[in-house]
Amino acid sequence: MSPINRENPLTSEDAQALLAMLPARVEVERGMSERELDHVEERWGFRFAPEHRTLLGAGLPTGSRWPDWRDGDPEDLAERLAWPVDGVLFDVEHNAFWHPDWEPRPAGPQEALEVARTYLAKVPVMVPICSHRYLLADPDRTGTPVLSMYQTDIICYGTDLVDYFHHEFGRPVPTPEGHQDATIPFWSYFLD
Repeated sequence: MSPINRENPLTSEDAQALLAMLPARVEVERGMSERELDHVEERWGFRFAPEHRTLLGAGLPTGSRWPDWRDGDPEDLAERLAWPVDGVLFDVEHNAFWHPDWEPRPAGPQEALEVARTYLAKVPVMVPICSHRYLLADPDRTGTPVLSMYQTDIICYGTDLVDYFHHEFGRPVPTPEGHQDATIPFWSYFLD
């Protein structure tokens, strides 16, 4: 499979091939219907990236590492969706993190958290794929990197969803020459 983008979107057949890479211990339930995916987006206030939506339509991986978008515990799903921002807030409070584009850091820790929350309320939503691996929630963009997100320790785990599956569950394939990693506002800062 070549990198996914607008001209080369992830197909249902490609998604099934990715799901086939998963270890035997990961059960893959029937894919989610368009109605189910729409309901998830309405319930949680984000829109899946096209390739994420295609993957979930082909099959729903289950197990403790995977978000259960069909029957999952709402508290668990809320925690997974909040994980990236909560991780940054943890580092603001406990590790003196302050993004260089934000106004000067207030002296008090509570004031710093309040200012950070204001900025973080505007950053792009990241949606969990598996464990702490996340993909940008944007129905108008495809081929964005999969990020491993743990507080402000954020690394690229795949140049796109296909590359991520190959690295995490299959055999890594070389990134094609000339491939440029897509940037994600705010979150790509941590990759430099």
